[in-house]
Amino acid sequence: MKKDGAVMANTTDKSASDYSTKGSYVSGGQEYTRDTNYIETRITRDGRDGYPVEAGRYRLIAARACPWANRTIIVRRLLGLEDAISLGTPGPTHDSRSWTFDLDPDGKDPVLGIERLQEAFFRRTPGYARGITVPAVVDIPTGAVVTNNFPQITEDFSSEWVDFHRDGAPDLWPAEHLEEMRQVNKRVFTEVNNGVYRCGFAGSQEAYDAAYDRLWTAMDWLEDRLSKQRYLIGDTITEADVRLFTTLVRFDAVYHGHFKCNRNKLSEMPNLWGYARDLFQTPGFGDTVDFVQIKQHYYIVHEDINPTGIVPKGPDNSVWLTEHGREALGGRPFGNGTAPGPVRSGEEVTPGHGAE
Repeated sequence: MKKDGAVMANTTDKSASDYSTKGSYVSGGQEYTRDTNYIETRITRDGRDGYPVEAGRYRLIAARACPWANRTIIVRRLLGLEDAISLGTPGPTHDSRSWTFDLDPDGKDPVLGIERLQEAFFRRTPGYARGITVPAVVDIPTGAVVTNNFPQITEDFSSEWVDFHRDGAPDLWPAEHLEEMRQVNKRVFTEVNNGVYRCGFAGSQEAYDAAYDRLWTAMDWLEDRLSKQRYLIGDTITEADVRLFTTLVRFDAVYHGHFKCNRNKLSEMPNLWGYARDLFQTPGFGDTVDFVQIKQHYYIVHEDINPTGIVPKGPDNSVWLTEHGREALGGRPFGNGTAPGPVRSGEEVTPGHGAE
């Protein structure tokens, strides 16, 4: 069985592999619960964990297909960290062992020289038995993973890498909204980001029904919240918007059908749909999204849900570029900052894979 993109494992231990297929399970294997036991080492200005902030030393490995990894690509671009932290992008599909660099020449990451992300985890911990996940930050000199703790990675991009932010970088964690952000982020993660997976990987009708109801309660809450304000927190883009966006941009293409989150499409919720398109059309968001890779990942890798491996042709991605009208709610997308410039050469989404 192939594995979930956010939680992967090697096959040296079958029980470990089974445990990490799509997260851990409770209630006799019926209710999906994500395994969130990540490598918690941090890269900080003071280097207290042994890894100081240093331009050019680290490589971010982030598959465009994965929503958790997509977050890091967006935040890296918004903050202008391209010169400080290089980017490696595995292909959209993988096997039970690891993400692979099959999009690169000779199937190897051009900086790390490895074929599988698993190799970098093994250099950190030989025989590493938990999930081989993206995003992961790798120490280039040693070739070892530093961390795969995805929420901490992006938060540290904002707080620890400030010396390498571009001029005009936005404040994605405004101090005056921190308490509210923590609360909103927690609800969005448990009920929406992870809620779609809870629906898709439910092991019983009862578990699915409960997951479905929880998801749509949260989606209705967001629809109402975004009827009155342009962004989730305050009047500027924050990391809360990044975290919600990567689920919304996958919703109609994957979660609605593949994960059975089908009460309605995102495009049938006026406020959420307008909000999602507003972000998509903002530099740093839509220009990181590869719809082809997203669909290939979910529909090919999840053999237990889609055993034929057939990837749907739709929906029409050009709708993401239609007028959204959210400017009427006011707001300043980048606050006192500015939009990022063009996508770095070599990091563009493959032509025909976006919303052209």
